[in-house]
Amino acid sequence: MIRSVVRGYGAALPKRVMTNKELETLVDTSDEWIVQRTGIRQRYIAGDDETTASLGEQAARAALDNAGLTPDDIDLVLLATSTPDNTFPATAVNIQNRLGMTHGYAFDMQAVCSGFVYAMATADLHIRGGMAKRVLVIGAETFSRILDWTDRTTCVLFGDGAGALILEAAEGEGTVADRGILTSHLRSDGSHKEKLYVDGGPSTTGTVGHLRMEGREVFKHAVGMITDVIEAAFEATGTTAEDLDWLVPHQANRRIIDGSAKKLGIPPEKVVVTVDLHGNTSAASIPLALSVALADGRIKKGDLVMLEAMGGGFTWGAVLIRW
Repeated sequence: MIRSVVRGYGAALPKRVMTNKELETLVDTSDEWIVQRTGIRQRYIAGDDETTASLGEQAARAALDNAGLTPDDIDLVLLATSTPDNTFPATAVNIQNRLGMTHGYAFDMQAVCSGFVYAMATADLHIRGGMAKRVLVIGAETFSRILDWTDRTTCVLFGDGAGALILEAAEGEGTVADRGILTSHLRSDGSHKEKLYVDGGPSTTGTVGHLRMEGREVFKHAVGMITDVIEAAFEATGTTAEDLDWLVPHQANRRIIDGSAKKLGIPPEKVVVTVDLHGNTSAASIPLALSVALADGRIKKGDLVMLEAMGGGFTWGAVLIRW
């Protein structure tokens, strides 16, 4: 059978770092409070010359270099983002153009913080369906553009950045020993919209709007939703937490990450955590975390890796990959 195997990875971060100490000068908060409640110590903030497309292009080029490929080798550019450069066209098409591609196809995927997981599952379907042989999957965000910098409950949490993977078709035996994506599980429940949303849009206010969140409500649902899809992935493949080499979760909040891993019986040493470095970068958080763990040698060929995320909507999902 056809499997979607990871061929390369890359990441990009804005030039500016904003520490918790700097945030203390903007809103009534403290480094100690932010670290205790979230685990975040700093985040990156896009400058005027940095956009979702420019960061996405940088991450894409890094992934192509890592894979030893060129844009000519890519059939599909799939971008997960909630902060596009324009209402339309899709920012993926912008990145496609920046890469000098005039072939193939490109589109955006909007599932907020779950966007990269949704994009990986979608790319896998395009590869297994024969529509594409190689897919550039990007998660890129500039959430600083939609933050209310007077709202201390949200502005301390989010940051900007981009990460990318290249998936390519490869022959597999149809067993869990195969390299590539083994299973994907996606969920959504729109009844939770008011708990995490942006209060603007082209069809409602005609404005971009700002991010609004009921933090306690999101936290209350997060651990249960995350463990639901991870357990579904284990059941679909006949694997368990003991078989897992790495859990790479969406980097939203250290307490959610720790709570989910504990509930699933996954020891802390098997969990990749970068929320302290990047903050919550929404759809970019998983590929950024993967890039860190791949660059430092933690994730190796043959490792069994679980990706999971939950985001506004609510949306949530998990992808199990043999690296």
